[in-house]
Amino acid sequence: MRFIDEFRDGELARGLAAAIRQAVRPDRDYRFMEFCGGHTHAIARYGVTDLLPPNVHLIHGPGCPVCVLPIGRIDMAIRLVREAGVTLCSYGDPLRVPASGGLSLLKVKAALGRDGNMPGDLRMIYSGADALAFAQQHPERQVVFLAIGFETTTPPTAVLIRQAQALGLGNFSVLCCHVLTPPAIASILATTEARQWGSVSLDGFIGPAHVSTIIGTRPYECFAEDYRKPMVVAGFEPLDVMLAILMLIKQVNAGRAFVENEFSRAVTRDGNLRAQHLVSEVFEPRRSFAWRGLGELPYSALRIRQAFADFDAEQRYAVRYEAVADHPACECGAVLRGVKQPRQCRIFGSVCTPENPVGSCMVSSEGACAAHYSFGRFADAAPPAGADFPGSPRASG
Repeated sequence: MRFIDEFRDGELARGLAAAIRQAVRPDRDYRFMEFCGGHTHAIARYGVTDLLPPNVHLIHGPGCPVCVLPIGRIDMAIRLVREAGVTLCSYGDPLRVPASGGLSLLKVKAALGRDGNMPGDLRMIYSGADALAFAQQHPERQVVFLAIGFETTTPPTAVLIRQAQALGLGNFSVLCCHVLTPPAIASILATTEARQWGSVSLDGFIGPAHVSTIIGTRPYECFAEDYRKPMVVAGFEPLDVMLAILMLIKQVNAGRAFVENEFSRAVTRDGNLRAQHLVSEVFEPRRSFAWRGLGELPYSALRIRQAFADFDAEQRYAVRYEAVADHPACECGAVLRGVKQPRQCRIFGSVCTPENPVGSCMVSSEGACAAHYSFGRFADAAPPAGADFPGSPRASG
């Protein structure tokens, strides 16, 4: 297979669906968590759950980097604009994430045009390179790049910081919000630490695609060994996901737990070593970082090393993270942990919509709530009363 259309072929999908139906045991349920927002989007867009037997359940995990960023981190970016007077450069999705006091970065941007006394500025960019170029073109401005994402987007940020140092750009810095996938998976699996949103029973994971092109499959092996949970790293296309589900079912039936690589056309066991070395040169693990839905997780995010401290916005502007509670009606925390479905939130699709998001899961297209809303998964039937798993398969896409 070389072309995208082949991974979306309806006839092949029906064949995989038949193989899945044949493989499942009728006397048990199967609960698999996809740990990638791209998978969540594909599952909802292509109706993958509609092709699965009723005892195969797909559960959403914290795989959207915009969704897991807590309110306090967005507040930090807002303070940089309003108080430090910087020009903040950000991708589009973080601009719409609700922050404290009914604000968002987008609302702050709108206020900049009305308040001539506010010194800062805010610009939407499509690439971190746009932020670096803007800093070069406007030496009179202090430019801060809001860097978010999992391991996939971290190497490009490292390149930017090295380039800024080589150019001697004194007006460029980075607000680093890069997070790491394995600690989040460990948090989902850990049952000894109480979480306010509860825990969920899982039989295995559909492993992330783009993240795994960087870190490889090796970091997941401990989860299979220590927790006896199989993982299949899968590509983003619907046939990728369906094949991964079939591979997981076969492992569960055989009582096995190891890491398999369905996405072998792009992922290896060791990953991209050059990218890993670049990240290690520029970044180091934070001792702790707050995730929406997961709380404070040790060594789950990155910070800029001291050798590049001149380009660390947190140090340059002495801006500190302050924890802020989510909206009391928002269930994003529970959705990100997989203990609730989006439509089990009482404000889903009414008060909270993509046009008026109350929680971060409704902002990004990779967010579970946005995927459910955009592709009509919210219209599915309610889960059976007393179910001990997060909903029925017809609604978990």
